[in-house]
Amino acid sequence: MQKKVILAYSGGLDTTTIIPWLKENYDYEVICVCIDVGQGQEIEGLEERALASGASKLYIEDLKDEFVEDFVWPTLKAQAIYENKYLLGTSIARPLISKRLVEIAKKEQAEAICHGATGKGNDQVRFELTIKALAPELKIIAPWRIWDIKSREDAIEYCRDHGIDLPFSVETSYSRDRNLWHLSHEGLELEDIGIEPDYDKLLQLSVSPEKAPDTPEYIELEFDKGIPVALNGEKLAGVAMIEKLNALGGKHGIGTIDLLENRVVGMKSRGIYETPGGTILYAAHSKMEELCLDKQTIAYKSTIAIKYAELIYSGEWYTPLREALEAFVNETQKTVTGKVKLKLYKGNIIPAGASSDYSLYSESLASFATGDLYNHHDAEGFINLFGLPLKVRAMLLNDKNDQ
Repeated sequence: MQKKVILAYSGGLDTTTIIPWLKENYDYEVICVCIDVGQGQEIEGLEERALASGASKLYIEDLKDEFVEDFVWPTLKAQAIYENKYLLGTSIARPLISKRLVEIAKKEQAEAICHGATGKGNDQVRFELTIKALAPELKIIAPWRIWDIKSREDAIEYCRDHGIDLPFSVETSYSRDRNLWHLSHEGLELEDIGIEPDYDKLLQLSVSPEKAPDTPEYIELEFDKGIPVALNGEKLAGVAMIEKLNALGGKHGIGTIDLLENRVVGMKSRGIYETPGGTILYAAHSKMEELCLDKQTIAYKSTIAIKYAELIYSGEWYTPLREALEAFVNETQKTVTGKVKLKLYKGNIIPAGASSDYSLYSESLASFATGDLYNHHDAEGFINLFGLPLKVRAMLLNDKNDQ
């Protein structure tokens, strides 16, 4: 009986090249799996391409709802941002994709899972750590680490030699990853960090701020326990929420970053990331937390956010630490409920008001006028005690200088 391999299939150049390569080098029955996390039109024509390239079948599974509910929202609630910029668009999709690959591998009784991540990238780590965490018995095949193909030019030539005609060219083949949350661009001229990207050519979800409308637009987001539930008064499920915010953010030139990031494997790489809707949600959620969380919780949560982001970026979603951090985050979100108003204008997100039944802000207490809970005279004693270490140190230095 012919052994089976599950291939994480995007329909792009790399994973299409892998199909004939697996058949030629392993004599496997190749079963392709494409997980729909919001790639849009990229999924069209995949079955025809996969079968024409030698696969026996293709699974296409719509997991957008699960992607948002179980991966995007926890990341948003954590305010997890990698290296102060990256909203982890590619990273948070990988554990879900890998989990489903494992489930289908078990269903098909396959002996291996294959992915098209390169030997220099992060995705090889993300795919393989999840597979190891969920199905350590499965074999993992990573062609880019073992085959003789060294470039996109080689891959195109290999496909042509095997009778596969692809709609790709080297000149237009950016390395892109798209899902509901974001779109990334890498490769070609972007590898020269001295060059400013041609955003008019590059961007697909957004426009540059220069081309955004000259008139600002106000929006209102409502949150329930840290999760966005309504936009401008309209209740929306997660997928619809992100789709609408992507359109709004893209229209106003919001959420495009140029990041020189530190990969898991040790090198730096440049990526242009479009996350219009996500950027709006992070800004709104942060404003909601300012209102509803106390000083110590906000401060400690900010340290958690850094580690949370590092774990996601490194493919360590299915780890005890990530799960423990999520439990902490969920506890902090119990009161993050209310509404945030924002002004969108030429790449900027400007706060325009917030309200919550759980607000810790007291206008009477914060006012310069004396409030019932605050006696100005109390500040003198507080400052004396708070500044006591400074005063003692100064007295000691004065005594030393007098000797």
